Amino acid sequence: MGTIQIENVSFKYDQMVDNLFNSLDLKIDESWKLGLIGRNGRGKTTLLKLLMGQLDYTGKVVSNLNFYYYPQTVVNKNVPTIKVVKNLAHLEDYDLWKIEIELDKLQVDPEVLQQEFSTLSPGERTKVLLAILFIDESGFQLIDEPTNHLDIEGRKIVSDYLKSKKGFIVISHDKSFLNPVIDHVISINRADVDVYKGNFDTWQENKERQDQSEMNQKDQLKKDINRLHETAVKRENWSNQSEAQKNKKNYTEKVNLDKGFLGHKSAKMMKKAKTATKRANEAIDEKQSLLKNIEIEEPITLNYEEVKHPNIFVTVDNLQLQHEDIKTPVVNFELKRDQVLAVLGPNGIGKTTIFKQILGLPQPFTQTGDIHLANNLKISYLRQDNELVGNIKQLAIEKKLEPEMVYSNLRKLGFERYLFEQPVENMSQGQRRKVALAISLSEPANLYFWDEPLNYLDVITRQQIIDAIKKQHPTMLLIDHDQDLIDAVATKKIELK
Repeated sequence: MGTIQIENVSFKYDQMVDNLFNSLDLKIDESWKLGLIGRNGRGKTTLLKLLMGQLDYTGKVVSNLNFYYYPQTVVNKNVPTIKVVKNLAHLEDYDLWKIEIELDKLQVDPEVLQQEFSTLSPGERTKVLLAILFIDESGFQLIDEPTNHLDIEGRKIVSDYLKSKKGFIVISHDKSFLNPVIDHVISINRADVDVYKGNFDTWQENKERQDQSEMNQKDQLKKDINRLHETAVKRENWSNQSEAQKNKKNYTEKVNLDKGFLGHKSAKMMKKAKTATKRANEAIDEKQSLLKNIEIEEPITLNYEEVKHPNIFVTVDNLQLQHEDIKTPVVNFELKRDQVLAVLGPNGIGKTTIFKQILGLPQPFTQTGDIHLANNLKISYLRQDNELVGNIKQLAIEKKLEPEMVYSNLRKLGFERYLFEQPVENMSQGQRRKVALAISLSEPANLYFWDEPLNYLDVITRQQIIDAIKKQHPTMLLIDHDQDLIDAVATKKIELK
């Protein structure tokens, strides 16, 4: 039976001070279906790249398995999909039945193979690339964020597909997607990496128990650490006083002691004092390490400016948009003050297009029906894509925001300080998403247009977003396919069909 053994692996990127992984040891069975979980920036994608041998590291990765990675790089998208399949899967014409079998399991019409790859919907592209991944039944698949941009139905189809497979690692932050799929979890924590048997809920229950146990100790640990600090200071003072007593002048004239005796006594006392100080400091370090994996995050807040008037912010009346052979459904809705309205529907039906039309952004569509957006509203628009260029300070200044406010929001989202000066376009998708989110959180706004805000974001950040919306009740138009978010925050829903 095949295994993956990671032995004493350490790695860090050039711009990092500390190792991303330090003496990492893991043993993985080829039959396990693993979910890889951790905050953005903890090294989930990096771990997959280490398995693929794409990065230099110290230590060893030992395995007899063939690794296949999703998403694959499609160099030329303007060719028939069948050509993409042949190139990536190294298939000849007589083997194309293999891809057709996988596409059928993913409920994809085999006719897409004749379409240009660039014309496929995001969901179709995801399914085609996953089908390519599983053609080799002897492979071990490394699947990086397959649910991004998949609608709710698409996530269910991919989830059912993966349930029928074995031997893979999948990165996802969608617990509804992961729970029925995986039987083991790799959790990249603040201080270490754990492997659990079970699904996302199993990991979460274990994590909550561990966090609660550590929190129960926290107050006592703080008292112990303070006491040890005081002891260390006293020992240091004692040592200094002992040193001063070497000089015979520190004694009264009535005391006649040998200077050598005083020096010996002083040195002995100093040695004891230093030993006690060292033990105290070691005890402090040990106790501080006991709180190693509690995720320390502050609640995030939106810079929401509530207004008393008007009562209705957005009215959409029989709206339909058309360009050539593309046509959106007819849409009707009202968004009232303090409502969170979730716009639902499958990929490609026109949700983002409708958002942009309401905002008056340039589009090649002919409009029928009416849109009324209340006057003088401050609007924050969080786009679906992460196409940001420049460093964080530059992006903040472009938005007329104080960079320190954006930095503060990023720190609350678990963003590493060393990234503050880095070009955003060089960051991971999760890190880019956090920058875009931090900018939207910092903008003064009466109304939010958030288009798939949870894409690429870790489970802790997702919960921070849910908690902030539930607490502040902002007026918001929301597009997302995460059922937990929709159920938690939406006060009104419309579904496009």
